[in-house]
Amino acid sequence: MNSNDILFIPGYNMDSNCYLIGDMLVDTGAGFNEDYLISQIENHGLKREDIKTVVNTHCHFDHIGGNHFFENAEIAIHELDAISLRNKDNLGTSFEITNSKVDIELSEGDKINGFEVIHTPGHTNGGICLWDGVNLISGDTVFAGGGVGRFDIGGNFDDLKQSVERLTRLDVVNLLPGHGPIVENRGKENIMLSYSRF
Repeated sequence: MNSNDILFIPGYNMDSNCYLIGDMLVDTGAGFNEDYLISQIENHGLKREDIKTVVNTHCHFDHIGGNHFFENAEIAIHELDAISLRNKDNLGTSFEITNSKVDIELSEGDKINGFEVIHTPGHTNGGICLWDGVNLISGDTVFAGGGVGRFDIGGNFDDLKQSVERLTRLDVVNLLPGHGPIVENRGKENIMLSYSRF
């Protein structure tokens, strides 16, 4: 899959970035900008009811808050972060997320819509990246410009360092992070820069 098959929906206000891949949506933002997210999806010929799967890269509110916009979709998240959603704890459901259901618990190596799940703890215990051999949807593990995710809100520094080190072994062409701009054609270089800052 090339990056042209992935619709980049930039985060708005407190929202994370979202990525539309066929009938799968990766992350749903904070849930405060429903009209914006739905209009972006409709601009590409889909309706909200066409979304069959929502994959959350981790359990923070700015990535899961819009899950309830997609009542027909199955919600997928790593098994460790599923605990936060089900318990409705402060880590996963800040700002009182209205729907914390989990339909699919993901784990390392699972395949979903042509992407492999890579468990990358550090920002949260159950953070994941999605990898198709070219594109890496990195959630809040790494960002453009060599940034990495925070580890002080349910994460762990050592885990994050190990996760980013794992990502340096991938031949990433395009980096699609949870916040900020995407990186086209220089994904691996960006990840190497991120790791060098530990």
